Parts: sequence; structure tokens; C-alpha cells
Amino acid sequence: MTTSSDRLWGARFSNGPANAMVKLSRSPRTYFRLTPYDIAGSMAHCSELLRAGLLSDEEHQAITLALKGIQTDFSNGELHPNENDEDIHTFVERVLIERLGSLGGKLRAGRSRNDQSANDSRLFLRDQVRRIGIMVLELQHAIIEQSKRHKYTISPGFTHLQQAQPVIFGHHLLAHSQAFLRDVQRLTDWDRRFSTSPLGAAALSGSAITNSMEKSAREMGYNAPCENSIDAVASRDHIAEFLFIVSMLGVNLSRLSEEICLWTSQQFRWVKLDDGYATGSSIMPQKKNPDIAELTRGKSGRLIGNLTGMLTTLKAQPLAYNRDLGEDKHQIIDAVETLELVLPAMAGMISTMVVDESELRRQAPLGFTLATEMADWLAKQGVPFNHAHEITGAAVRLCEQHGIELDGLTQEMLKEVDNHLSAEVLQCLTLEAAIEARSGYGGTAVERVEEQLQRLELALEEQHQWCKHYTGPRVL
Repeated sequence: MTTSSDRLWGARFSNGPANAMVKLSRSPRTYFRLTPYDIAGSMAHCSELLRAGLLSDEEHQAITLALKGIQTDFSNGELHPNENDEDIHTFVERVLIERLGSLGGKLRAGRSRNDQSANDSRLFLRDQVRRIGIMVLELQHAIIEQSKRHKYTISPGFTHLQQAQPVIFGHHLLAHSQAFLRDVQRLTDWDRRFSTSPLGAAALSGSAITNSMEKSAREMGYNAPCENSIDAVASRDHIAEFLFIVSMLGVNLSRLSEEICLWTSQQFRWVKLDDGYATGSSIMPQKKNPDIAELTRGKSGRLIGNLTGMLTTLKAQPLAYNRDLGEDKHQIIDAVETLELVLPAMAGMISTMVVDESELRRQAPLGFTLATEMADWLAKQGVPFNHAHEITGAAVRLCEQHGIELDGLTQEMLKEVDNHLSAEVLQCLTLEAAIEARSGYGGTAVERVEEQLQRLELALEEQHQWCKHYTGPRVL
């Protein structure tokens, strides 16, 4: 059994905790990834104690230097928690006391593991949202480069996974970019909302010792301290919201992955993957499998599961702090580690894939994807659209009977369908005409795709600047 001197609690207990209690209570090893953020909070708290008069200038300097040394040794892999360290806070205090003696014990005054824990996870996430943002931007760069290569490439567009209308393939790729743009926008919005420090809330009611939390908040890169000490330690909506954002990112990654799986299939034959971003079969020598896309699609379920688990943990907790809240670190660390694997792999796969432009063009008119052009032409001639729809449907049936596409209709066939149809409509029944007709804002016309690319690149540069300009503790 551990003794009370090994822990941050236990002075009123006559016996130490049972081994089963120790095992259940001890933080998983992955939680110690947050050690640098705990040290950052400890240095800010050390300055609070100096301002409160509990530390002299010399003591403040000694503790700060010791904390920096712990940070360096931990980062270099020269310092590790031992089996008696219940959590990060126990670990850091133990090493501090080992290095400074009784002076190290002074740092605990005026704070609680409750506000430390809340602060650690918040600092960790404020750092990680920018790291995730950088990885998403690398994927965005890969998509944009492919979009530029294919801003003239015509391909089938789909609804209900049925060929619908021709589109520019670069335009289709940029639809994914728009979704990822919003994912990073959600990260920036999250960061603005949760740029408040819980440090100083102590256990739940605030600290009787530290009273200049505005200064410690700024020292850690926050905009301000939390408004309510109970909310500061008891709320985890910042965790739940982060998990929603990365779940949505996972869903968007999964949708792109599903399309990669389709595009690389023999049924589509649109895309070939680089050998470095595909795998084979242990039994079928001919196979080339889109494993990155499939693994990413699978891990989106993991991200969604983390969100579901966190919401379930939170739904019936009374104020203020409860040990249930310790689950937050499992969820956020797992989410971050999942994205650390997925995002670089997806970026590499997209940047190196090769698109078969001729195959896309060959398939673009199949399935009567130009039918809407005929209906639109009729509407422009004054035919009510419900009637134009029926006429076009009749033309499609005639094409099916003759085994041709719409652009194969002769003038005689057109008249057979309806007197409103003339040879002039054939000028609209080309891929280029269909593309350029969609010239409204956000449409698939080449000019609009180029404009979209320009606006998107400006927006991504703003996001890049946000990722770079962060004054809080960074562990990249």
C-alpha cells in the first residue's frame, strides 16, 4: 500500500487505500502526456503565490527553475512517473520536492487538483486545436493542388449515387475542401469561446490565497479567468464541443474516404493510388487496396464514440467536481492521437493520387446526364417546366430504345418526341455547354471554380495565421 506521503491526500485516513482502489484511481499512462501543460499551470500558479506573498522572489525563482528542469527532463524522456504517482499532479509535486525539499511543497497552497485538472485539459486542447488545424490545412493543400490540376476535367456528378449531371472534377474536390474549411472554423470558434482559465477556482469556491487570476490567465495565454468557480471545475462542455468538432471532421474525412474507395474500384476506374499509399492482399496478388481510406472511414466511428461516451458521462452529474470527469482525458487524448494518424496519411494519399481524365470524360455523359439541359432549353423557349420535364423524359425513353445518348438524337427523332424540340437543342447537349451554363455563384463553370479557389486560398491563409499565432504553452 502507498502512504499518505506518496499522495496529495490521505492525512485524515488511518489506513492507505486498498490495491484495487489504487489501480482504479491511478491515471492511465497516456494521461501523463499532459504533464507539460500541468507544469505550465504550475509556473503560473507559482507567480500567483509570489503576488500573494507566500513565496519570496528567491523561492519563486527556485521553483520556476525547478519546474523548467522537470519539463526539459520529461520532454527528453529522462524523467518518468513511477508506480506510486497517482496522477500528473502527484508526479510533478513528488519530483519538485525531491529536487527542492520542503520548498517544493509550498506550491500546493491555494489550488486543488480540481482546477489543475480542468486547466490541464483546456491548455492541452487549446494547443491541439491548432495542431489539428495545421494537419487539416496540409490535407487542404493536397486537395487544392489536385483541384487546380483538374479545373478543366469534366466528370460525372452524382445524386443518390446515380449519375446526375456533369461537373468539373476540381469543383467536386473543392466540395470536400469547403467542409474541411468549416471544421477549422469550428476549431477557431471553440478556441475563442473557451479562452478562459479555470486556475484559481481551486476545489470549487475559489481560492483564499490567489486573487489575481487575471494575471495568471494571461500568463498561460488565456483571455480571462472563468466567470464562475463552480462552473470552472465542474463543466466539460468544452470537452464535449471539441469532441463534436473532431467527430464532424471524422465524418467529413469518412465521406472523402468513401469516395476514394469508389473512385479506385474497377467499376469506377477514376483514380489510381500511389504504391506508397495503398496495400495488397495476402492471398490475391493482383489486389491494390485503398487501406488508408478504409482505416480512416473506420476511425470516424471511434471519434463519434468518444463524443457519445463523454456526453453519457456528463448527463447526470451534480455540481461541482466528480471523479467521473476524469474520463475527459481519455476521450480527448484518443481523439487527438487518432487524428495524428489519419490526417497525414490522408494528405499523402490525396496529393499522390493520379486521376484518369479521359475515363472521367468518357463517363460524364453516360446515364443521360445532359437531360436537364434539354429541359432547361425547353423552359427558355416558354414551355412550362412540368411539360418540359415530360418531354425530356420521353426523349430519354426513345434514346434507351435506340441504345444512344441524348446527343445522338437526330432532328427526325426530336420531332418524333415533341414539336417543341428542334435541332437547336443539340447545341446545349454537350458537356462543355452544360458546364458553362452553371455560371452562377458557387456553380461548376470553370470561371466560378477558379474564383472559388482564390477565395478558398485566402480563407486558408487566415486559418494558417491563426494556427501560428498562439501565445499559450505549445507542445508540438
